[in-house]
Amino acid sequence: MSDTSHNTYFDGGVQSLGFETAAGRATVGVIAPGTYDFNTDAAERMTVVNGVLEAIVDGESDWEIYPKGSGFEVPASSHFQVRSEAPAAYLCEFL
Repeated sequence: MSDTSHNTYFDGGVQSLGFETAAGRATVGVIAPGTYDFNTDAAERMTVVNGVLEAIVDGESDWEIYPKGSGFEVPASSHFQVRSEAPAAYLCEFL
């Protein structure tokens, strides 16, 4: 049995590999150009590891730009949108 899981969302527009770390659950993935809506169960920290993502986190009204090395946190039981104009990669850590 593998400790790694593969997830595909939005007809392949977002793909991720889930795994466990000493700190807890995490995923690393790629986002194709487009806009995507996500709902969260647990709180998350999203870090851009390559490219640029724009995001609107639950309760905000404006898109924020997150270049490589930056990130944002998403509260539990909320919603966020991400978009990109070029392929981007991310690390999602569940808090």
